[in-house]
Amino acid sequence: MNSTDLDGLRTGDLETREEHLYRLLDRARASADESALAALHTLVRDYRNFHRSLYSRAMNQADVFADPALQEPLLAALADTRYNCQAWAAMGCAAMNIRAAVPQLQELVDHPQWIVRDESVKALGQLGDASVVPTLSPLLADETDWLRQRAADALARIGGPEALEALWHEFEQRRFPRIGYLASTLALFTPEVLPRLLAATGSPDPNQRYWAAVALGSTGDPQVAPTLEHLMATDRGSTVFDGEVRAAAKKALRTLRRIRTAIAERETTDAAARP
Repeated sequence: MNSTDLDGLRTGDLETREEHLYRLLDRARASADESALAALHTLVRDYRNFHRSLYSRAMNQADVFADPALQEPLLAALADTRYNCQAWAAMGCAAMNIRAAVPQLQELVDHPQWIVRDESVKALGQLGDASVVPTLSPLLADETDWLRQRAADALARIGGPEALEALWHEFEQRRFPRIGYLASTLALFTPEVLPRLLAATGSPDPNQRYWAAVALGSTGDPQVAPTLEHLMATDRGSTVFDGEVRAAAKKALRTLRRIRTAIAERETTDAAARP
């Protein structure tokens, strides 16, 4: 490692050191520059010797210098309340696929700092499996809208029957008026979720019919078109926020057609690219 690369992270005012960090990241990204990578790895390994601003900015691009050998210092930073960069350590663990971080990340979903909660939930979505579903599921009932959405996204990314059941339970409970994030994530469980969503369009609750229509449109599955057309033509139900089921079905049909068009275009491109 060129000593100048490391010295640039230690000396000068903070703005100068940040500019040097960005140059290291650019070099690492462009050509896998060994000296730049070594300096970035030292920043992670010896993080307590560097300004928090440098650490956090580096973690924002952690995929550029990912290395499994950084697991130990990342886990240490994840638990280091004094250094106070747990959110960025979680970000680094996710970027570097440090699955050993999962137990610590589960503990951090209740952290008092919103950004630590945010990054921990996102990291669990990337690193976790069915075992973290019980940790994420209660967040679907959180009073904070962004956290509910983040938890839903994480569960959808994990996938599997346990995650689907958690999302479906919240869909049926409908503890909040607007649950578009649930509709969007449930659509990702196609084809398993289709029978449930189709059945929900016959619910006596117009709110459930509304969100079922939204979810069906996002599945991109052509078999749901007749159901959406029927809702658009016949359903005069209104939601608690004055949304109309027929309007939701109309928008869902447009979404469905856009998805189908995108799929067809991609298939045509792929076919043309084959030898």
